[in-house]
Parts: sequence; structure tokens; C-alpha cells
Amino acid sequence: MIYPEPIQDLISQLAKLPGVGPKTAQRLAFFLLNMPQGEAELLATAIVNARTKIRYCSVCFNFTDTDPCAICRNNARDNRIIMVVEQPKDVVAMEKTREFKGRYHVLHGAISPMEGIGPDDLRIKELLMRIQATPPQEIVLATSSSLEGEATALYLGRLLKPMGFKVTRIARGLPMGGDLDYTDEVTLLKALEGRQEV
Repeated sequence: MIYPEPIQDLISQLAKLPGVGPKTAQRLAFFLLNMPQGEAELLATAIVNARTKIRYCSVCFNFTDTDPCAICRNNARDNRIIMVVEQPKDVVAMEKTREFKGRYHVLHGAISPMEGIGPDDLRIKELLMRIQATPPQEIVLATSSSLEGEATALYLGRLLKPMGFKVTRIARGLPMGGDLDYTDEVTLLKALEGRQEV
């Protein structure tokens, strides 16, 4: 069946979302077309606002609408410990434990030679500048337990240890191949408590 061009364009755009195949994109498109006009406009406005108002924090590179972000501005946070994570969603996962009181650094990815992602494609240079300007007592590597996350943690450990930093890795309480944002708070807390020096 051939849809009118605006519907086909909507289906094509929705199919670009992760985990959305052609059939799901089609169902979503028809759901959106049947929404009340006001709700559809609110959704469109929310997407445009998020794209125009959200940027990277100039300190930790987390998503924020103010610079620096709320975590970096919070004077109650411990400057002596920096947790390095892959994505902004990992900061949210760790914050749900309500136990980590340090600072974060978001890499925006992990080393993946198969996808052509190397250390220069991540926010590693910014991390090095940050820790040289204000040296922490500990750097916690909280990358995922996937092959890419492990490779990133190994690379960072080998890079940071010779510089004299205490480098730890969160414990293996996370399932292999799992992402931080899909892990429950108790497992994350145990992983944080059981971290070991690299």
C-alpha cells in the first residue's frame, strides 16, 4: 500500500528511532495521526525544545539546559572523586542509587574498533585536561561490562595509572553485556561499593 507522502515521511522518520522497525513505525505514525491536535503539537514542541535547549555541560559533558549542569554546580558534591561513564543515561542510573556523591565525566560512547570508534572520538582529552587542572583522589571507571565498555575501561586504566591517579573499576555486579540504565538500583549500589583498583 502506498501512503500519502506526509504519512510515508512520518513512517520513515519514526523508523530511524532505535528499536523501531517498519511495522512499529507504521503503528506509531497512525497513533500520532489519531492523537488530538493539541497533544500532537505538545509532542512536536517537546522534541524541538529538547533539541534546541539541551547542550553538553562544559565541565562533565552531561546533557543540560544550564551550563554548568546542576551536578557540577552543586557545592555539596565531592570534587575528589570522578566517575567516568559512557552516556548521560548512565549518570541518571547512578544518581538513582542516591549513594554516589562525587562528580561525573561522560565520554559519549565507548571504544569500538568494529564501529570505527577510537579514543579520539570520545571525551577523553577533556577528561585529561580536567583532572590535570583539578586532580581528584580517585577516578571510578563505570563503563558497561560489554566488550566495548571493558576495552574503554582498560584503555583509561592504562592511560591514567601511570599519571599517578588512583583508578578503580566498579565491581562485576552488572550482567555481562548489560547497560547501566537497565540495571536496578541495588545492583548498581553493590557494584559501586565493590569497586576495585585497576
